[in-house]
Amino acid sequence: MADQLATIIAGEIALSKDPGSSMKKWREIFGVSQTELAEVLKISSSTISDYEGGRRKSPGIGVVARLVDSLLDIDKNRGNKVKKQLEKNFAPRTDVFDIAEFSRAIDGRKFAELLGAECVANPGRLKDTMIYGYSIIDSLKVIIDVPVHEYIKMYGKTPERALIFMQVGSGRSPMIAVKVGRFSTEMRPALVVLHGIDKVDPIAQKIAESEKIPLLITTRTIEEIKKALKEFET
Repeated sequence: MADQLATIIAGEIALSKDPGSSMKKWREIFGVSQTELAEVLKISSSTISDYEGGRRKSPGIGVVARLVDSLLDIDKNRGNKVKKQLEKNFAPRTDVFDIAEFSRAIDGRKFAELLGAECVANPGRLKDTMIYGYSIIDSLKVIIDVPVHEYIKMYGKTPERALIFMQVGSGRSPMIAVKVGRFSTEMRPALVVLHGIDKVDPIAQKIAESEKIPLLITTRTIEEIKKALKEFET
C-alpha cells in the first residue's frame, strides 16, 4: 500500500476510536456498496456489515490495507474520480513544509557538519544514518494548523530524511509531533534538527532516544542551512 492517499486513509481508520464507523465513512465517500466491496475482498457482505457496526473485533492493519486498496481499485475502474478530488485536499502544504530531495545520500555526520549542528541525542547513530532529503517545517503551523493524518506530508518521497523544525521553543512540541506522527503514518525520520536553540528540553531528548532518532540543534540561519545543503548537491 505505497500510495500516499491510501496510507492516509488507512492510518485514519486504524487510529479511530470507532474503526467500523470510519470504514463505513470511507466506503460511502467512494460510493461503494457493501456487496460490491465484499465481492472485491472475497468475503461476505455480512462481514463488512459486522465490521462497520462494531459487531466484529476491530480489523488489523492488514485487513484495513486490503479494504482501502479495494476502494481505490474500484474507483480506478471508474476513472479515479474520487481519488482525484481527495488528492486536491491532500495537496502539499507549502506554507508549512519546504521539502527537498537529494540526488545522492549524505550520512548523518556530514549533514550535521554542513549545518554546524550539535547532536544532543543518539550521536552514535549518526555515522550509520543515511539521508536522502530534508523538510524545513514551521513548528507552530504544524501544531496549530495541520491535522495528525496530514503529518505524512512532512516526509516527501522518503522517510529517510532530516526534519528541520523552525519556530522552536524548547524542542518538546516538535518531538511530540514526530512521535504522534509515527503512529498515524508508520514513518519516522532519519534525523531531526531543532533550529534556533542552543539548549533542548530533556523530554525532547528522551523522545529522540526512545525513538532511536539522532537529534541535532543549530543556531545557523535557515538561509545558511539552505545554502549549505544546496552546495552539497553541486
